[in-house]
Amino acid sequence: MSQERNGAAAFKGNPITLVGPELKAGDAAPDFVLNKSLVETVSLKDYAGKIKLISVVPSIDTGVCDAQTRRFNEEAGALGDNVVVLTVSVDLPFAQARWCGAAGVDKVVMLSDYKAHSFGEAYGVYIKELGLNHRSIFVIGADDKIQYVEYLPEMTEHPNYEQALLAVKAIV
Repeated sequence: MSQERNGAAAFKGNPITLVGPELKAGDAAPDFVLNKSLVETVSLKDYAGKIKLISVVPSIDTGVCDAQTRRFNEEAGALGDNVVVLTVSVDLPFAQARWCGAAGVDKVVMLSDYKAHSFGEAYGVYIKELGLNHRSIFVIGADDKIQYVEYLPEMTEHPNYEQALLAVKAIV
């Protein structure tokens, strides 16, 4: 049974339960299995040797998630070839692809945690009450050590984009 963190965050002021550990800078990044399509999966090792900025959004079809993904897409090109920006949600890969096409988003890799929620539970962001992943940011070094973590206290708020980008730039 995974660890449950009752009241670890809120959705519109109401406490929510996050399933999984609260990760911190210095921790080894847990492995995961995410879907790139309905049949193609990826794991942490698929990005070996790269700096990973992982932007977690509850659903790509909401305002803050849309803005968060667009912002990191804009910034991705300037981070260099050794950095990959991954956006993780529980949206189906079809919905992610449709949204990217409509939004012109082409620099971030969209990955879905819809099947097993392995990312959500490994990174402590799976919301028990909603079946979504909680808004959060993880910066993982090329050595697969976590360099920066932000779990938003309120799911509807924007992450600290500048701090996440500074964390990436500090290790490029």
